[in-house]
Amino acid sequence: MRAHPASAAGRAAVLLAAVLLLTGPVQAAPALAASASVPASVSSPDAAVGGRHDVVTWAASADRLGDGVADRGYRMVVHTSVGGSLPRIRLSNAFGDRPLTLDSVYAGIQASGAALRPGSNRRLTFDGAGTVTVAVGETVLSDALPGTLPAGTQLVVSLHSEDAAGPATGHGMAMQTSWTTRGDHTADEDASHWTDTTGSWFYLDAVSVRTDASTGAVAVLGDSITDGWQSSTDLNRRWPDHLARRLQQAATDVKGVANEGVSGNKVLADGAGQSALARLDRDVLSQPGLRTVFLFEGVNDIKAHTGVTASDMIAGYREIVRRAHAAGKCVVGATVGPFKGWPEWDPAAESVRREVNDFVRNSGEFDAVTDFDHILRSPYDPERVLPFFDNGDHLHPNDKGMRALADAVDLTALDCAQRGRPPR
Repeated sequence: MRAHPASAAGRAAVLLAAVLLLTGPVQAAPALAASASVPASVSSPDAAVGGRHDVVTWAASADRLGDGVADRGYRMVVHTSVGGSLPRIRLSNAFGDRPLTLDSVYAGIQASGAALRPGSNRRLTFDGAGTVTVAVGETVLSDALPGTLPAGTQLVVSLHSEDAAGPATGHGMAMQTSWTTRGDHTADEDASHWTDTTGSWFYLDAVSVRTDASTGAVAVLGDSITDGWQSSTDLNRRWPDHLARRLQQAATDVKGVANEGVSGNKVLADGAGQSALARLDRDVLSQPGLRTVFLFEGVNDIKAHTGVTASDMIAGYREIVRRAHAAGKCVVGATVGPFKGWPEWDPAAESVRREVNDFVRNSGEFDAVTDFDHILRSPYDPERVLPFFDNGDHLHPNDKGMRALADAVDLTALDCAQRGRPPR
């Protein structure tokens, strides 16, 4: 299902709303007039204001991305999930070893490539200032922009640092083309200076919008399958993207989706990014409006042949559940998919996978369970991915498999309150 209306009039309305987001208050736009009456800078994004609160609409887990480059501009494209007003962005210096100063940050709407829709590019401020310094290991929130940001918008954030150096923070495998340039061209709406491409997001950590206080979000804690590896680049076909489109059409209060997948990530050990246990608070529990944690990882621990047992994995899952419940969040557990045919598969790893999946299905420690193993496995060899869903490496789903994962999620399971009970 698509988030955009099917009719020409509906598409025009969404386009108009997207343009109005970044063109400032207009008297002919009642929604913007209402938005403009709310203070642009809000000190606590989780606090409800006038029956509304902030909810994450896009996010990507933070990791180290080599060293920062001085006088480099980044123009990054992200795809929103839940729509709302007063959008804000979150910037991260989680892995920096020195303060990061960004002297210009803009947000606009993509037209095509690195070009922005005319009139949409707006400068972001931070406590009223046009520049911001992010301390070592910290994140910062921008002031809110007046206007609305619809669901399914291709939002473009452009930023520049005159003196970036040392470890850079960002997200390595974006499955989305973004652009770089030398010098500060963040205010430009044309693409003439944005000639180099990148497949990563730099310093940009999350985007949130203001929406009804009853609306919440789900954050998916995962590895390369969640990160979207082998889905089609630039088409937003990661399984959390498909999930977001389903949620926009469903009778549920959970509308926002934060994709916190890291390719190669493990539950228990650092390596490809910090472990799920280490990054849970920063990447997941800190997101505004978060209602539910969706836990889908473990295959990298199991196939690594480092002596990790099912008991080790279960202990890690229990710790994530305990911490999420302590924060008042629901937790949905997903079974680990098959991977026979991947070079690291062997019967011992398969035995651990089966024991872990038995715990996920039958322990009763999760608020709900989604059986991704059942969806992905072949009926002829349940240790293998169904060929129809296999991208060829026998571990990662193709576009059809990504869609099947999203379709398998019981949307009512993403909200404990909707199921008539609080988190366990």
